[in-house]
Amino acid sequence: MPSPVSASDSIVTLMDVAVVVERVPVLRGLTLGVTAGESVGVVGANGSGKSTLLRVLATLLAPVRGHGRVLGAELGTDESFAVRPGIALVGHVPSLYPRLTLRENLRFLARLTGRREQAADDALELVGLAPAGDRRAEACSQGMLRRAELARVLLAQPRLLLLDEAHAGLDDGSIGLVEVVIRRVSERGGASVIVSHDQPRLRDLADRMVEIRNGQAVPADEEVPA
Repeated sequence: MPSPVSASDSIVTLMDVAVVVERVPVLRGLTLGVTAGESVGVVGANGSGKSTLLRVLATLLAPVRGHGRVLGAELGTDESFAVRPGIALVGHVPSLYPRLTLRENLRFLARLTGRREQAADDALELVGLAPAGDRRAEACSQGMLRRAELARVLLAQPRLLLLDEAHAGLDDGSIGLVEVVIRRVSERGGASVIVSHDQPRLRDLADRMVEIRNGQAVPADEEVPA
C-alpha cells in the first residue's frame, strides 16, 4: 500500500472545482491531485476544458465553486500571485518578445530570475538554437519558437510545468526535447501537467493519464457508464 502523500509533496490539489468562461460552464466539480516528481497527461475532446484546466493551474482563472491549492497557494486569493514565478505555462502563443532576438529574450529572463546570462546561452545550446540566437523571434519558424519556449522553461526551472499541445510545431528531431524538459522538472521535485492530442507520445511521457469528460477529470481508460 503506497504511503500517504504529505502536504509538502503536493504540487496541485483541486477539489470539486467549477469554472465558468464567458458565462459558459466548462469545468464542473473537477477533482485532481498532482504530487512532486509526477507528470500527468491530459486528454479530452476539443472544447472539453483541457486548456481551461491549465489556466486554472497557472492561477490565471479562479474557480467559481470548490477550492484548490497550487504550490501551496489557495486559488482565487492574493497569495496565488506569489507562486506564479514557480509556474511555467507553454501555450499556443509564444511568451517571447517578437522584436528581440532569441538570445535577448532568454537573457532578459535570466536577469529577471537572477541567473547568469551564460545560463540563457546554455539553454539555447541545449535546444539546438545557439546558431539562431541572434535572430529576432518574429523571424523564427513555429518550430524554432517552440524550442525557444522549452529553452525558457529550462532556464526558469519551474516547480510546475504546464504544456498545452506539448508536441505542436516540433519536428521529429526535436520531439525528445519535451521529455528532457519534463524529466528535469521532475528531478528537481517539481511536476508537469501535459496536454496533447498525440496520445501515444503522451503516454510515453506521463506517469498517468486523465481525461476531461463532462467537465470532470477521470482516469483516461475508465469506461463510460452505460
